[in-house]
Amino acid sequence: MTSARDALTPASLAMLEAIAEHGSFAAAARALGMVPSALTYRVRVIEEALDALLFDRSSRRARLTEAGAELLREGARLLDDIDAIANRVQRVATGWESHFTVAVDSVIDRATVMELCAAFFALDAPTRLKLRGETLSGTLEAVSSGQADLAIGVVLDTAHRVGLQRETLGALEFVFVVSPGHPLAAAPEPLGEDAVRAHRAVVLADSVGRGGGLSVGTLAGQEVFTVTEVQAKVDAHLRGLGVGYLPLPVARPYLEAGALVAKRLARPEHRLTFYCVWRSGEQPAQGKALQWWLEQVRSPVTRAALLGERRSGRTFK
Repeated sequence: MTSARDALTPASLAMLEAIAEHGSFAAAARALGMVPSALTYRVRVIEEALDALLFDRSSRRARLTEAGAELLREGARLLDDIDAIANRVQRVATGWESHFTVAVDSVIDRATVMELCAAFFALDAPTRLKLRGETLSGTLEAVSSGQADLAIGVVLDTAHRVGLQRETLGALEFVFVVSPGHPLAAAPEPLGEDAVRAHRAVVLADSVGRGGGLSVGTLAGQEVFTVTEVQAKVDAHLRGLGVGYLPLPVARPYLEAGALVAKRLARPEHRLTFYCVWRSGEQPAQGKALQWWLEQVRSPVTRAALLGERRSGRTFK
């Protein structure tokens, strides 16, 4: 006896669709260029394999049973999936990666990243895209460990890392902020280390999977309140739960509204350089998805937008 898996082929599903569309075995056989008896036999083989009656033959028209209607509903979806898989395989063979993962540091502007994703999807490429949210050294670890194909916003120097390539994304200025009601808001400037150390610092947690991770902008012996997202850090500062640095583009609207106060410190200004990093790979040729993403981040306008400097007229291609 034929198994259900052997009986349910794309050709047999198309045949069943033809019978339902034409309303009779004879009409479907003519449309398919088959002998009616051969078509009837093939339907009977499918019904025996499924142990279910697919057509009601009590009248002159071939009417689908409930089981037959369900099979055609699922069969149509299966045929669409087969077409989609064939299309993906054909296009992957042209050089597109089947999957592409981008690790995005928490300081990178999410709206710009989503605009890039929308532009990528508009290509109708066969590549499945995935984003990973990371922070500090976790952003580098994601790409160096092979969990991501591209990292945007790496703050660590990777110049001597074997197997990695990088390009400078840009420098980002950080501003030391406190809430208007915080004791440091009225303190004379520049603030010394002892004055800052006496107050809790709000810091971003490093997303690195092992070790203690990286901490930026804190002083030895200072109490620390750790959060996992930039917006949570902003909220903590707004509530006066601690002091610390924010990227200037993030802090600017709150500073202009008077919701936060910028304070000048005695130590040098806080400015960090960020990079885009990707793996060199064992093959000399880059996949088309990586090529497209690198082309986008090489645009000065896009780089500025990724670092929070929103500009009009930005386009991705």
